[in-house]
Amino acid sequence: MFEDRTSAGEELAQRLLEIPLVKPVVLALPRGGVPVAVPIAKALQAPLDLILVRKIGMPGNPELAAGAVVEGAAPVFNKSLIAALKLAMTDFDATLESKRAEIAKRREMYLGAREAVDLTGRTAVVVDDGIATGATVRAALVGLKSRAPERIVLAVPVAAPEVVDELSELVDTVICLLRPKPLWSVGAHYRDFRQVDDSEVAVLLAEANGPDTTRG
Repeated sequence: MFEDRTSAGEELAQRLLEIPLVKPVVLALPRGGVPVAVPIAKALQAPLDLILVRKIGMPGNPELAAGAVVEGAAPVFNKSLIAALKLAMTDFDATLESKRAEIAKRREMYLGAREAVDLTGRTAVVVDDGIATGATVRAALVGLKSRAPERIVLAVPVAAPEVVDELSELVDTVICLLRPKPLWSVGAHYRDFRQVDDSEVAVLLAEANGPDTTRG
């Protein structure tokens, strides 16, 4: 069990320091992934950025995921489900526009005018506070490939073992400290798993990307 997200990040950082990483960039999934990613970025002397993902719901049933929009990448769709419901890709045009606007708004809220870090030829270290079903992380990883990183490393404190196996096919390296079976909930593996609010995310990112951060 981890004390909190920061301590989990510190443990992950020690594992990551054992791996040769070329020009790493740490990419956190907000909001819970950010406090985990901060000590990792500091240990690797790497910039900390976000990987922003928004779910695309089915028309008339927004809770049923048709896919996801990943910042800076083409959307990821469940094409078999869309075909089974006799929908066309154009049925999602309005939703895509709305979700991209949400992503832009969230980036501005968290990072101001700062643009996303160019990942070309760099090692992308994707961080979250834990993975249960893996749907959001899978979309993030699929979308990330279009940004041409040299290598992708997934680093999480806790995840379901079957999800780790599935996601390992999308990355070069997976570091997962705990793989309980069954995984009832991510929060059960933290003593302190309080909600991370938007203002805390913005403060953590500002501190992590201060003037002492090595940008590579």
